Amino acid sequence: MNFVKAKEFILGKLERELDPTLKYHNIEHTQDVLQCVENLGKMERVNGKDFTLLKTAALFHDSGMLIQYDDHEEASTRLATKYLPDFGYTAEDIQVINKMIMTTRLPQDATTELEKILCDADLDYLGRVDFFMIAHRLQYEWNELNVKATNLKTWYKLQIEFLENHKYFTGSAKKLRQKKKEQNIKEIKDLLIHN
Repeated sequence: MNFVKAKEFILGKLERELDPTLKYHNIEHTQDVLQCVENLGKMERVNGKDFTLLKTAALFHDSGMLIQYDDHEEASTRLATKYLPDFGYTAEDIQVINKMIMTTRLPQDATTELEKILCDADLDYLGRVDFFMIAHRLQYEWNELNVKATNLKTWYKLQIEFLENHKYFTGSAKKLRQKKKEQNIKEIKDLLIHN
């Protein structure tokens, strides 16, 4: 597997071809998820081939946005299946990667260790200090693309529901992000009370 070349290829493709309206599902999100899987993967003691498969899944998990918005995870698996053999990935490798990608579809449904790490990395921002900035990028994206247009009050209500129903899978993500996620929920509730 030539991970470095696969990374160069897909990041280049995303940079050139992604719709600029995508303010959340953009190359920065892909790079953020890659960084998070590297961090969580180390904390969860993933190494060798598994670590490479995990990082590859992170790079390709939203690549389907190049094709379609709805069901982009399924489109992402088509792109992984099409391009990864060029970089020495076997059919078995791609099957593992595609299964990881599909578990990022909401509501997340991870069962293997690698799937759990990818899902936690994909929603890592829920428990971070930059939560509000990133969440508003998603709101903007939804409004621009008429996915689910919302005003601020409706958006905050959706965020509370989403955050309260979300659960991190790995011990590492819980340790890193759970407390701040709870603080973010409280801040949103405070904003709604005062508006």
